Amino acid sequence: MRNAILLVVIVSLLFLAGFAGASDVGTAGMQNGTTVNIQSGGQSYPAYITTPGDGGPYPAVVLIHSFNGLEPGYQVMADRLATEGFVVIAPEWQTFAQTPEDAVMEGLIRDTVAYLETRPEVNSSSIGLTGFCAGGRYTMLFLPLIEEFSAGVAWYGFPYSGGQANGTPPAEFIENITDPMLIIHGTADEASPVGDIYRYATDLDAAGKYFELKVYQGEPHGFMIGGDGQLVETPVAESAYLEMVGFFKQRLSGT
Repeated sequence: MRNAILLVVIVSLLFLAGFAGASDVGTAGMQNGTTVNIQSGGQSYPAYITTPGDGGPYPAVVLIHSFNGLEPGYQVMADRLATEGFVVIAPEWQTFAQTPEDAVMEGLIRDTVAYLETRPEVNSSSIGLTGFCAGGRYTMLFLPLIEEFSAGVAWYGFPYSGGQANGTPPAEFIENITDPMLIIHGTADEASPVGDIYRYATDLDAAGKYFELKVYQGEPHGFMIGGDGQLVETPVAESAYLEMVGFFKQRLSGT
């Protein structure tokens, strides 16, 4: 009997060890990003950066967070993108002002790109831009204006808004667009009505600009990040994330 009990204990411990190992596999390769400082406009902005690891050069993505700041969910998303083969950097653009002027943001994004170009693991000829909420507006606004970008993914942006600092609506720069853009939105977005997105898509099409549009029925504004600041884990969120990954892999990695 004592031997049988001992055997059961050993088997149980082996099972638990195996389960722990399986859990580790799920997070294997997930990078722990670091904070660097981006010098822009005479000020120093912290930025979260994460890489696929050694080697390269890799394509890179500049990630612009929402009005709610660089919440943990964005860092998790950046880490996931790194496992897909991208260097990802997310500047904390609200460090000195909650609603900076567009010229300040343009300078910060340009300086962030310039920083990426100093990193040996970055393929400086293959850089993408993505943003959420206000960051979605900035993606629509600066993709046509900053030539170093090769593609953009705009999440629930504002194509006809000048932003809280009363800047220029992104739609006014449609003619300047030369790079492909993926637009991701929800039909229940009250802050940025989906009708504006359909209008923007119509204007892009009329101008002969390449874009892709993914609309999720019933999804509200900011559906990728929950009220706790964490990345949402739903089939819709996973689908939307994979849409971005596939788009950037095609446009930045050529895969």
